[in-house]
Amino acid sequence: MNVTIRPVTAFQQNCSILIDEATRAAAVVDPGGDIDDILALIEKAGAHLEKIFVTHGHLDHCGATAALRRRSGATIEGPQIEDAFWINQLADSAARYGFPPAESFVPDRWLEDGDSVSFGSVTLEVRHCPGHTPGHVIFYSGDDQLAIVGDVLFQGSIGRSDFPRGDGPTLIRSITERLWPLGNDVTFIPGHGPISTFGEERESNPFVADRVLKGRQ
Repeated sequence: MNVTIRPVTAFQQNCSILIDEATRAAAVVDPGGDIDDILALIEKAGAHLEKIFVTHGHLDHCGATAALRRRSGATIEGPQIEDAFWINQLADSAARYGFPPAESFVPDRWLEDGDSVSFGSVTLEVRHCPGHTPGHVIFYSGDDQLAIVGDVLFQGSIGRSDFPRGDGPTLIRSITERLWPLGNDVTFIPGHGPISTFGEERESNPFVADRVLKGRQ
């Protein structure tokens, strides 16, 4: 699987373009905006867009999802249904933050913990990781030892939990119970900023490093 990270929107959200090298099928994770650029990258790679995967319902992650489906015919999968209330207010959020107009949408498939998604010959595992938002999911490739985690975890930080229906303790449990068991060697793409590994964050992240969490017990 070939992966390209394209920061989009004024919030520089990490939109991931995934291409199955065997079939040239592509998937886009979290198309928050700038879909002309996203589609151009897929075309340049000689691929065709098959799926749109969404980690959660915040504007910078899914504001262009409806438009991308309309342009490409791709199927939308994710997030988990508890984020429907965020998706339903995309138009208002876009106006509030000065973003281009955004449309709400209904995914072709809501996702649950333990589901899998696929495009071409590639299969990704789904983990429900609430806390930043109640319906947040992440996508994991065991073959590539890669996780796309949205706004759950960042290099040196964690997602905010002060948005409506966010919850700090739930977010910490999502990280320690849903991400860490995937293994220290897993590289993750966060919703913003540089990539890292789970092992590096368990060693040095000031919010969820093993020593930090042990000191809170």
